[in-house]
Amino acid sequence: MTFTFSPKYSTLSCSILLSLTVISGCSESSTSPNVVSEASNANATESLSIQAVNTDLAMGNVDVVKVLYDFEHINDDSFANVDLTAANSIITDSIVTKNATTSIISTPKSNALEVKFDTEKSHIASVDFIASTAWDWSGHTDLAIAVDITNPSSASTPIYVKAADDMHQQSRSTVIPAASSNTYYIVLSGDELDQNTGIRSNPKYWLTDFEPIEWRGGEKQLDLSKMTSIHFELNGSLVDKALVFDNIRLITPKAVNSEYLVGLVDQFGQRISQDFNGKVSSVEQLQRDSDNEIAALALHPQMDDRSKFNGWLNGPKLKASGYYRVDKYQGKWTLVDPEGYVFFSNGIANIRLANTSTITGYDFDPGLINIKLATDFTPEDSLGLNQVDKQALPSRKLMSPLRANMFTSLPNYDEPLGQNFGYRRSVHSGALTAGETFSFYRANLQRKFGLDDPEQLFAKWQDNTINRMRSWGFTSFGNWVDPQYYQMNRYPYFANGWIIGDFKTVSSGNDYWSPLPDPFDPVFTERARATIAQIAKEVDNNPWCVGVFIDNEKSWGMMDSLQNQYGIVLNTMTRPIADSPAKVAFVSALKQKYSSIDNLNTAWALTTSWDEIANGITLDKINDAVKADLSMLLTLYAEQYFKTVNATLKEHMPNHLYMGARFASWGMTPEVRAAAAKYADVVSYNYYKEGLDKGFWTFLDEVDRPSIIGEFHNGSLDSGLLHPGLVPAQSQADRGKMYQQYMKSVINNQYFVGAHWFQYIDSPLTGRSYDGENYNVGFVSVTDKPYKELVDAAKEVNRTLYINRFKEEKPANK
Repeated sequence: MTFTFSPKYSTLSCSILLSLTVISGCSESSTSPNVVSEASNANATESLSIQAVNTDLAMGNVDVVKVLYDFEHINDDSFANVDLTAANSIITDSIVTKNATTSIISTPKSNALEVKFDTEKSHIASVDFIASTAWDWSGHTDLAIAVDITNPSSASTPIYVKAADDMHQQSRSTVIPAASSNTYYIVLSGDELDQNTGIRSNPKYWLTDFEPIEWRGGEKQLDLSKMTSIHFELNGSLVDKALVFDNIRLITPKAVNSEYLVGLVDQFGQRISQDFNGKVSSVEQLQRDSDNEIAALALHPQMDDRSKFNGWLNGPKLKASGYYRVDKYQGKWTLVDPEGYVFFSNGIANIRLANTSTITGYDFDPGLINIKLATDFTPEDSLGLNQVDKQALPSRKLMSPLRANMFTSLPNYDEPLGQNFGYRRSVHSGALTAGETFSFYRANLQRKFGLDDPEQLFAKWQDNTINRMRSWGFTSFGNWVDPQYYQMNRYPYFANGWIIGDFKTVSSGNDYWSPLPDPFDPVFTERARATIAQIAKEVDNNPWCVGVFIDNEKSWGMMDSLQNQYGIVLNTMTRPIADSPAKVAFVSALKQKYSSIDNLNTAWALTTSWDEIANGITLDKINDAVKADLSMLLTLYAEQYFKTVNATLKEHMPNHLYMGARFASWGMTPEVRAAAAKYADVVSYNYYKEGLDKGFWTFLDEVDRPSIIGEFHNGSLDSGLLHPGLVPAQSQADRGKMYQQYMKSVINNQYFVGAHWFQYIDSPLTGRSYDGENYNVGFVSVTDKPYKELVDAAKEVNRTLYINRFKEEKPANK
């Protein structure tokens, strides 16, 4: 099946729709979709309204190297296709599904593969195209996989894609707009993969109308001589969805833009080559828009159903403690504000200037840069501008022409806007390992408010931000609000801290941000005390502080294999006992359980000694007894971490809630969740999906603790940015719809007491300094202009927030 595509998206016209008939299908986890009759497959015969017109596969200014799947050819070994005439309908390569069904759908001219994803009940649903023997795609300077995808539904569909060789994989994502057909491509080789640009998703290098699938992570340099699979996945959806795939092929570009990284950014930090709604063209426009917004905020200063501390003024009033606390009211967990009103925390995270800067390509004499200390409390990525001393300026030198050439207009240091330069002493990933930074966002604040004095500028920004939050109906800030908000006594907030220092660490084998702390090391306890004492000093027993988040998205373990689930324990067991306090604790626990090495050897089916275990042992075979002990030791580790943090918080901040460690959905295990539930007042999760889907959150009944979403977001490419973020939307209007959908799923969940959007400000176009994220995930742009569609959607949610959360309860005083 082929389609007529115009640049960007081809939206399906109702006047030229064709009905596609299902003529074969396969069930969940099948590799051979058998032919079934219409009578036996009634559900699969539902018509799909799709424009189906033959077209040239090489359109889009590309050359076709090879067609892998076109779902037309029968008994042709040059294609990996479905044979509709055979009972075993896969000829060369397998099509494997998980929580999905596939069907060949036919039009008078062509066939395509319809995939129905069972995403209402399943957390993950996918279809894989798997080579029976490795594909050899080597020998091309620029190569990509292209695929035609149609979305026949009225809702956009985020899709996640992986390409893999025999050892590694890369992951990408994009959105398939509602009622659309288009060609999408995954770059496998070429200039944009050969260099580290410091940008998560680069501008288009290929000169084509096809849509690139945005980079997420993984291995950029796959072995193209040993390619094994192409994976398409939907996850975290709230309803069942269907997509139609056709013409999976290898393509090369007829032309590329060799200067795709040159001159990206204008003086305001915006993309030069793209016009978009809200783009600023002058300082006068910035100031005019600001004046209009300030006047509009004054007309609607706040929602009238809020208490002093943003609880539900018209709702049930429970016991007042003078601080925020948790309670279960008529079967639902809830926060309770200091005056006793039920409180639901809907807020925006990262309201600070720390992540607004981008690497410029320049650096200074390292001997003139302040060094990081083991006694620091704030990690590098959470610092503000961190400006260099004036004595370092004469040593400024160009280190990355690639980065420097992205900018068309940076000020000099001696100009008023020069105060927006800063420095990063280390980064997670990027074109440089350290270097000068610049914050376009802060520069735009300076322009719009006409203020050069840093203190006056920050105070104006603070005041305007709080006015926005009140008018938009949010009940609190999210995590990572600038500490200068703490003592304003105007808006509820969450304090935060990181336990960093020279303590020993352990590894889960997937230490994305960093290795994990060894909580059995006394130095960890010392650093926890120092960090929390500093937080307590900043908060100063303020009742506007709801609670405290400590740490974020640690790699506790992944649930895709036993090795990854118990990586912390397995890796620690390989280490000598002298190097690892955690290993000491593990061996002690095993000795206490088994009393003799013979008992352990019998259970583990090993022949070893306590000395060998102490020196380091690799557990290759995991039987039931080993698995149970791995679980026991992981529980021991996690409980030591959470117990240490909780005890220290209760000592220094007894009136404030411990909000947990902000689990990433990809990096937590049942053992770690249980430990958090045992010691944290609220268990926190960062969950980047379309909403709280049924398939993932089944463990909440077992945990039964108040929970909060620490991070979620979505974004779109119509903003002028190069990456939509972790959950792609098709437009700013779609962002608003998806926001409401997500929040509805949280508000209706009895365990959740809040949700925080990440983040307030868009990432820099050229990537944030620490790791290159360049996402359209802000409520405001780099020019501090709110995204109206998203703001309006949030207002609609917040107007009825408390009524919908407690809709089964009648307001009553207790």
